[in-house]
Amino acid sequence: MKNHDKKENNLTEAPSSDGVDRRGFLKCMAWAGTGVVWTFAGGVPVSRLFGADLKSSDRSSFSFVQISDSHIGFDKPANVDVTATLQVAIGKINALPVEPDLILHTGDLSHLSKPSEFDTLDQVLKGARPKQVFYVPGEHDVALDNGRQFLDRYGKQTKGVGWQSFDHKGVHFVGLVNVLNFKAGGLGILGPEQLEWLENDLKSRTSSTPIVVFAHIPLWAAYPEWGWATEDSAQALAYLKRFGSVTVLNGHIHQVMQKVEGNVTFHSAMATAFPQPLPGSAPSAGPLKVPADQLRRVLGLTNVSYLAGNSHLAVVDSTLAGTPPEEASTILRRAAAALPAAGAQAQSSQQNQPTAAAGETVQAAIDNFSFKPKELTVKAGSTVRWTNKDDIPHTVTSNDKVFSSPVLDSNQNFQFTFASSGKFPYFCKLHPMMTGTVIVE
Repeated sequence: MKNHDKKENNLTEAPSSDGVDRRGFLKCMAWAGTGVVWTFAGGVPVSRLFGADLKSSDRSSFSFVQISDSHIGFDKPANVDVTATLQVAIGKINALPVEPDLILHTGDLSHLSKPSEFDTLDQVLKGARPKQVFYVPGEHDVALDNGRQFLDRYGKQTKGVGWQSFDHKGVHFVGLVNVLNFKAGGLGILGPEQLEWLENDLKSRTSSTPIVVFAHIPLWAAYPEWGWATEDSAQALAYLKRFGSVTVLNGHIHQVMQKVEGNVTFHSAMATAFPQPLPGSAPSAGPLKVPADQLRRVLGLTNVSYLAGNSHLAVVDSTLAGTPPEEASTILRRAAAALPAAGAQAQSSQQNQPTAAAGETVQAAIDNFSFKPKELTVKAGSTVRWTNKDDIPHTVTSNDKVFSSPVLDSNQNFQFTFASSGKFPYFCKLHPMMTGTVIVE
């Protein structure tokens, strides 16, 4: 569990009096098999050993746990039993020496937003010791019905399309939704209505109030090339600038990434389902298969502690295998290195670009989070059939709503006949950075 008190030691890149610098300290922690608790004061990392209980005198202190990206229903090679790994995560929560007050789930509870998937998640979470669970949706939770089922199950006390806030022992929590109303080629989006609500929600809080914001897609530019950012997050962050301590938690990218800007700490959590590549290390985002004996080393949860009298929150990640989280990057890097090069795939896609006469059917693919070919020219009267070859669901949706597929799971297809000439740009409603164009002559 993550804790922190007034006896923390600052670590810097320069050697300390005992000759151990921060990088060396982390290596020693890895050898010992322990974890490190990090807090941030003015952007300077402060650490202490992982596993110590909160002092009995800290009665107004508490901890909470973040889990993310359970993807119940996913059964591809990256993890054939995501329910089992979620159960392991719940077991680690239940084994913490001090019971967390609550759990935050930062989205993608399900893989295809099917009722049976939500049912399974609910059943697993019943076994968690903390009984208060708060949710925000991921894009997979709103795939089939624009979030109606998610709201019916988990959003009855929320505002708008699922945003919410609540107070707990002196900390103000804000849950934001940034997975709806995607635009072609765009990023996550909060929208003006939610931003107005956020501004009003924060007005009555003093600047000394610790704030915890949780959302699915990062509120900072983690890696915009893969859609790992929120296009209007700057406005939300402007409302948070006056507060002395702001912790922003998200999922979506299935790995630990951190950033500190002034008094704002951004932290992305590991998934409980499957990992994704390190930014730019692979042709695209998406489920990354690692050796079976290493899977639980790249999955995990985040535990956050608040100590009364100190506004900064301590954030600690824990893998399902109990190994140091720092090892996960090495495993992800090796797995990504075994994938085909992006350049080779792009060249192959261009070489194999199909052509068709009127009345013929052209085969296109959805692969590695891309439409292939990205631009396709056909004659009027031709049919284009897209087949999803990814392990992740996608859609084929024209910008002007001339055509729109249902959510396509792996190996499912969608076809549309283009009766008239024109240029038809399209995108994936779940992953809007994916775009393509059909040119009809």
